[in-house]
Amino acid sequence: MRHLPLAMPAPTDPFWLGLPYWLVGVILMIALFVVFQVYYWAGRRLGEKLYESRVGERMGRERIARIERTVEKWGALAVYGCFWVPMLRHTLPWVAGALRVSYPWYVVASALGCMTWAPLWWFGGMVALWAWLRLAYQSPITAALVAVAVVAAVAVYVARRRKKRAQREETLPA
Repeated sequence: MRHLPLAMPAPTDPFWLGLPYWLVGVILMIALFVVFQVYYWAGRRLGEKLYESRVGERMGRERIARIERTVEKWGALAVYGCFWVPMLRHTLPWVAGALRVSYPWYVVASALGCMTWAPLWWFGGMVALWAWLRLAYQSPITAALVAVAVVAAVAVYVARRRKKRAQREETLPA
């Protein structure tokens, strides 16, 4: 039976497909940057068709309009900021393309976002994962309780946000 390593991998040791840990992080960062360019050009190509697309219908016209106002107000800075907001991360680049945000500024903002957000999640997320795995190895019951507590906290957070959104929608004039 193979034993679970109880520490983060060393940066230069083989981690995935024989690649060192740091190189896998760089590859993931570049992949995220490429995905953001695809989002932009898809949004630019779709333009107004974005609203009628399946993605646009699922997001809702009012949500897209809110994102448009953010992009119009902040421009490329909104692109950088969207990395730090979970639902905005994968919707704002489409809208930026549809609104024809300056592509050179978009590239700069998305590159800066990838270089700051991705390493934080790659290294920070892996630290959290390895810490939980170590806890699970030492005390499976405690690890299960921690997992249940995290899931419960996320559920409470989502429920509160939905309740606040429903209250806001009720108070809006028709």
